[in-house]
Amino acid sequence: MLNRFRGLLARLGFPAGPPVVPVVRLSGVIAERGMGRSLSLGTVAARLEKAFAMRGASAVAIIVNSPGGSPAQSSLIGRRIRALAEEKKLPVHVFVEDVAASGGYWLACAGDDIHADTSSIVGSIGVISASFGFPRLLERWGIERRVHTAGNSKAQLDPFRDENPDDIVRLRALQEEVHDAFKDWVRERRGTRLKGDDATLFEGAFWTGKRALDLGLVDGIGHLRDVLRARYGEKVKTPLIAERQGFALRRLLGLEVDGGTLADGALASVEERAAWSRFGL
Repeated sequence: MLNRFRGLLARLGFPAGPPVVPVVRLSGVIAERGMGRSLSLGTVAARLEKAFAMRGASAVAIIVNSPGGSPAQSSLIGRRIRALAEEKKLPVHVFVEDVAASGGYWLACAGDDIHADTSSIVGSIGVISASFGFPRLLERWGIERRVHTAGNSKAQLDPFRDENPDDIVRLRALQEEVHDAFKDWVRERRGTRLKGDDATLFEGAFWTGKRALDLGLVDGIGHLRDVLRARYGEKVKTPLIAERQGFALRRLLGLEVDGGTLADGALASVEERAAWSRFGL
């Protein structure tokens, strides 16, 4: 519609100017609390609003580079993108850089189309919970841990106690609910473009961009500049919607820890490094 309007202006002798596609970069582990470049609705909402509100925009492009994280924040960000796209009636083009896996792929599915590099990592449509157990460590050092609860399940999955089979059953039920929500979102957004069966697509495996194209998880192999020029013309403008400088600097220096301590931030950094390393990054 906007492109037709530009054509009408040109025929009437009014300079319409080059098409504009604002770009939002979503890069980092998805978490409500964290240190450094974590993604949450709170950290990206303003940029998304600004991109979709840009005057004369023909579409919005989103660059995704995330190994995943919080399913709740993934859902909140994905739904916000779709709400803005429908409100402003703008198409959304997603471009995967290194990885769009787990929650990162959840974000990618907010796009009307997804493009990736042949070597991008895509998929991991599953749910994971990982921790450590230390019950023998306390015995070895003669440490007595005292835990008092009101509610039999309040201390479930306590790492300093032996695993309780009932706790594992509850955890698996929770994971299945989240997994179902993830699968429903992928089916809603990708629809008949999906080419693999459920056992292939939804068991947590991940693939290169090239293989993801075969499976219908992405729509093409291509990069932002080339794809947008082919679609909107050689003169298309792609302004990057960046974070406010002060806020970005505080997060980069580790001064923005969402109310936590520096020790919390250090732990978050370790967890972030582990999330990326799962995909060889």
